[in-house]
Amino acid sequence: MTQHSNPSKVVVIGGGYAGTLATNRLRMNADVDITLVNPRSKFVERIRLHQFVAGTGDATIDYDTLLGEGVRLVVDSATRIDAASRTVRLASGRTLDYDYVIYAVGSTAATPSSVPGAVEFALPIAEFESALRLRARLEELPAGAPVVVVGGGLTGIETAAELAEQGRSVTLLCGRTLAPSLSAPGRRYVAKWLARHGVAVLDAGVVTEVRPDSVVLADGSAEGAVLPSALTVWAAGFGVPELAAASGLRTDTLGRLLTDETLTSVDDDRILAAGDAAAPSGRPLRMSSYAAGPLGALAADTVLSRIAGTEPAVIDLAFAGACVSLGRRAAVRQPARKDDTAVGVYIGGRTGAAIKELTCRFVVSKRIRGEARKPGSMSWPQGGPRPEGPTPASQEVTSP
Repeated sequence: MTQHSNPSKVVVIGGGYAGTLATNRLRMNADVDITLVNPRSKFVERIRLHQFVAGTGDATIDYDTLLGEGVRLVVDSATRIDAASRTVRLASGRTLDYDYVIYAVGSTAATPSSVPGAVEFALPIAEFESALRLRARLEELPAGAPVVVVGGGLTGIETAAELAEQGRSVTLLCGRTLAPSLSAPGRRYVAKWLARHGVAVLDAGVVTEVRPDSVVLADGSAEGAVLPSALTVWAAGFGVPELAAASGLRTDTLGRLLTDETLTSVDDDRILAAGDAAAPSGRPLRMSSYAAGPLGALAADTVLSRIAGTEPAVIDLAFAGACVSLGRRAAVRQPARKDDTAVGVYIGGRTGAAIKELTCRFVVSKRIRGEARKPGSMSWPQGGPRPEGPTPASQEVTSP
């Protein structure tokens, strides 16, 4: 890649699905100096963390196999975006100058401090470091020790299923509905698979306390129902890092950076957002690797449009459904309408598992590595409707 005399400096904060793809796509313009800032030296496949915890697969990839030529990787954590001086401050004390920033910090676990003992005794699975601790704890536990997974969404289901297939004694606390994003037939298939593999699925209502050896559930009594748990896995919901708010930028109530429909910050047209930490028009898309890629591509395209002095495009993404693994030999592929609502059919069993594995590989090999080989090559389904108003979690705009 030939660099000219005064290239535009772009700093991408976050090397997950959105940030890595955005980094590679920026290479469409040879006059862009690209720096990727990430706290880890390897890319983390978050959609494989349940496999990593259970010991059935790996979840990291060397960046040198993912990033295109000319990208500078800085292994560090951003602590503040200073819009006035156009610098990114790092935990090491360094600062990076920028002309544009792409904010792609992703999402984090959301272990609630309001539940006594949850932060101290429950381990989340949303990030690599917590997955490492989970794996180490599991290796210390006897095979028959009770494991409780809190959260009946796709992450909780995949974790419970993976552990059950390894012979663990697992209880899944799912709240009111198991797998609410799936169709009714898909939910029934998941419930039957879990039952066949010994997973106790409880409509738990509310977890009121997490103890070192148990979980307490609200059941109307003064003490509550006490469920033995040698290891409690928290897989109920996601949060986002606080970098945007700490940098004086406006966010939604969850902390996602508020942008317009081109993913440009409502506070500064030099700052773009992509992936789980973006809230375009206060109406964020579903947190997912599926949405992260197109959002990363759009953020890169917006930067390149601004450099070229052309009008950037707006979000246009149609969803196609979701996949949920059930161990290594089964899965559910749930088709959806363009607005991300599930249709009443699904593909299960080994065929579903093959589709899920192909999907996981596609995200890395075709999307991220495809952009490294040929910047600008990625496309995605379009024509998905955008909701008219803010989502419930984003109705109230907050300022630091």
